[in-house]
Amino acid sequence: MLAPTPAVHTAPAVHTAQSSALPAAAIVAGCALAFTVASFWWLNARQGRLKSYEPYSFAGAATPHLTLLRLPLVFYNTGPKPIIVQNLQLRFPDEPDSILPLPWRNSWPQLMPVSEDHAAMPAVFAVDGRKAEQRFIEFGAPFPGFIPQAKDYTVTLEGTLGHRKGWRPLLTFTLRMGDMISPSQYITYSNSPRDLTEADREKANAALEALAAKLAEQQSS
Repeated sequence: MLAPTPAVHTAPAVHTAQSSALPAAAIVAGCALAFTVASFWWLNARQGRLKSYEPYSFAGAATPHLTLLRLPLVFYNTGPKPIIVQNLQLRFPDEPDSILPLPWRNSWPQLMPVSEDHAAMPAVFAVDGRKAEQRFIEFGAPFPGFIPQAKDYTVTLEGTLGHRKGWRPLLTFTLRMGDMISPSQYITYSNSPRDLTEADREKANAALEALAAKLAEQQSS
């Protein structure tokens, strides 16, 4: 008599294949969810940085009683969330006698100072996400012990932002105050190193040296 043929069971193999497929599907689903969440955060909820750029021109005046600088500043928000700009100031980091920074004095509708314009007091403003804002910001105050010379200065623009604490550096650039051929008048100048002729530079040196002499005389009296 022939022995009965043992039955072949294939169910465990199918169960094993299904079990190995489940973790792979879960990994794919998890990666897709993580990508979706990360994409949403990057596109809609990420806090960007506030960038600014070196101005090509400026308006300036320097007298024994007051120094004024008006800059055409552009601010760009790299992220999707708005950035609140609460305050601005200019600092001269390489000048040890410049004890206090130049505060934000006024805002203006254009760079060139004209008598018909009306100044706006400093006010908080917002830069929308991935947008740029242009502002004509005037900085001004007496310089305690600091006499502007006919030379280029390294200037740092600092700001206080709604999402950060304390003053933050936004931009460092070269301000060519040696190009100010008439410092007693509040007029515009180029901030390009190639736009001033040698004759204009000599006039600027003479004018600022005369200003420095007046300031020194006032301090000694």
